[in-house]
Amino acid sequence: MTKRLLPVLGLGLLSACSTVKSQRVRSDYEQVDKHQVKRLVVVTQPLPDSKPAVGELWSLIARQWVNQNRNYIAKSNLALPERPEDTSFKGLCVEGIEGVLWLDPTVTLKGNGDGAEAAVKARLTRCRDGEEVWAAEAAGSWGAKDEDYEQRVAQYVQELGAEVAPYVVPTAKLLGATLDTLPNPELNEADTDEKIELGE
Repeated sequence: MTKRLLPVLGLGLLSACSTVKSQRVRSDYEQVDKHQVKRLVVVTQPLPDSKPAVGELWSLIARQWVNQNRNYIAKSNLALPERPEDTSFKGLCVEGIEGVLWLDPTVTLKGNGDGAEAAVKARLTRCRDGEEVWAAEAAGSWGAKDEDYEQRVAQYVQELGAEVAPYVVPTAKLLGATLDTLPNPELNEADTDEKIELGE
């Protein structure tokens, strides 16, 4: 129990304006899913602010974060408009995918696009039976400008269009805090080689 609390306590130091309200991990994670749920697809559904480009932004930031900060091999990302009817996401569990990282966001831009109120329910399900492996809920309020993120904002605007600009900083900060509560799978040598080839 103490081990599980440490990352959550650390979040307050990492991001003072972020609130991770709750997080949970399967009790048998260390014995089972740590070795079996490594290859993921990331999906944002429904779309934040009903904007496809913003949904793509959420999924892309989350995919890059888990590839750079955890031992997951997040192979693809997508954004879908309607709330999912099947939250086991069997349709996304194609060959080579072992889990689905689902982001269910709510975003409200502040006046003049100078930031956003954002919340997310995040969930990792395993493909073999649709069972939940990890889940978290978080919310916060952030400005749209941050010197440390200027290059990333420019990069995402170039890739996804100007409309994503006010969303980048709030999305990155919220998802960083939320995904920091994800457990870390264990990779074997072949997994490590695959992750290196992924190049993120």
